[in-house]
Amino acid sequence: MKKTVFSAVAFSGVVIALSLPGVLTAAKTKPVKAAQGKEACYECHEDIKAMKESSKHAKLPCSTCHDNLAKHVESMGEVKPVTIIDQALCGKCHKNQYESFYKVSSEGGSRKEKGVPAGRSPQQDKLLAPHGFTFEHNEPRGHAFMVTDQFVVDRFQGGRYQYKNGWKDVNRTGKTWDVLADKGEKTKIPESAMAGNPTCIQCKTSDHLLKWKFLGDKDPKAKWDRTSNVNDVAKDTNNPVGCVHCHDPHGTQPRIVRDALIQAIERDPANNIFAKGGKTDLKVTDFRGFRKIGVMAKTDSRMMCAQCHVEYNCNSGSQWSDGKKVDYDDQRTNHFPLKNAKDLLAHYKKLDFFDFKHAVTGARLIKMQHPEAEAYAGSVHDKAGVQCHQCHMPKMKGKDGKMYSAHNVSRPLNTVKESCLGCHPQDSVDAKKYEIESVRNYVKGKMRKSEYWIGKLIDTYATAKRAGVPEETLAKAREKHEEAHVLWEFWTAENSDGFHNPDLARETLTGAIKAGKDGVKILEDAMVPKK
Repeated sequence: MKKTVFSAVAFSGVVIALSLPGVLTAAKTKPVKAAQGKEACYECHEDIKAMKESSKHAKLPCSTCHDNLAKHVESMGEVKPVTIIDQALCGKCHKNQYESFYKVSSEGGSRKEKGVPAGRSPQQDKLLAPHGFTFEHNEPRGHAFMVTDQFVVDRFQGGRYQYKNGWKDVNRTGKTWDVLADKGEKTKIPESAMAGNPTCIQCKTSDHLLKWKFLGDKDPKAKWDRTSNVNDVAKDTNNPVGCVHCHDPHGTQPRIVRDALIQAIERDPANNIFAKGGKTDLKVTDFRGFRKIGVMAKTDSRMMCAQCHVEYNCNSGSQWSDGKKVDYDDQRTNHFPLKNAKDLLAHYKKLDFFDFKHAVTGARLIKMQHPEAEAYAGSVHDKAGVQCHQCHMPKMKGKDGKMYSAHNVSRPLNTVKESCLGCHPQDSVDAKKYEIESVRNYVKGKMRKSEYWIGKLIDTYATAKRAGVPEETLAKAREKHEEAHVLWEFWTAENSDGFHNPDLARETLTGAIKAGKDGVKILEDAMVPKK
């Protein structure tokens, strides 16, 4: 057979090559018998042999993860094998990790909406009007619910998708369409929105890893792209993020696959938030222009978790410069800034993109997602070399007596002994909980004050406009609204209530308060009768 050459870290590219029509080709010379097992595969995939045979997966036959191999070999690559990326396959060997992934962390609390008095952002509906998130925006639960919680929400497709058996399924895990039912395309429940797009779904699942070109661009070899029908993509989504998002199935190295994260790191390789000493421990392979995969020599869960836990744009929007629509055919609808709250507004202005205009002020606003990675960067813990998994995936003892990393990604507040006391042995569990809650309560206080002053700015703007305040003055107030919004919503979207970086939270939230106050003063001064 003709040897197909791949780079030393193109293992994921090989998986894609084996799974996508038209990617892998081989000269039709002497066929190799399927009975030869791994050696038959290694004749074409020599670099995979080097990685696999030196890894913990060395003894596994290729048929463990690939079906239809006999026909693939006999046809000289014309027939493509099926690549299995279901977590359950990995769970056969990694039972503790698999079972913990699907463990419901009831101690973390049930589903709770942010925009209610007891939620993270009591004034959210006013400050985000008229964005779709005002219909329902929940605080996060475990990763096992990543897909179902995204679909069974009032802002997603008019409430089309609901639990099969009603609310008793709210803590049911498993395949998406075993848990949820499609009520039909004509469904539109009261007080719901039609939000949802394929790029957002890509963050919640590994199911489409082999069906999605880099950044979601159109390609004959890609089943889905950024412009695909969101309901078609949803119905083809059965699992939350799987093992292959963070672990290479051939060489077992840690890795990242999220396209916009790879793009962001490559955009600024020496100065991105993960770089230490001007470089990042990430080797990126471009596989024939279809996908890019980033491989690490050793685990860096800051990058691995940042595949989802970042501020990103996956929505259509408008250009800052002229207001023209930015639709899903534009790569700006799959974009990671990797900037913290202080730098985000300038970044989006340079990108020439904003999400929506506020219903009252008309300010151009950015809808924040969940910027845990950016918040954490530069914090005390980050500078000390602590990574996400050390706090959120602590070592536990399984039923078999073996130690393993818990994969239900719990809140450290619920696992203080395992998550915190290894580095802080002088503290008790209660003392550490007291410290954590003190920090969070302080930051939440600043969040409430930010909301108050942004809300007052919105109200004062409405009054000023009715009073006939000139557009030039209104425009200055809108700029203050735009500034205050980014500095505030970064933290209501971020899920630690500021604990990931309390110093940054204080600096930026007090900046939001000041911007709100400044905007109010601009408007109130304009309404003072001239003597």
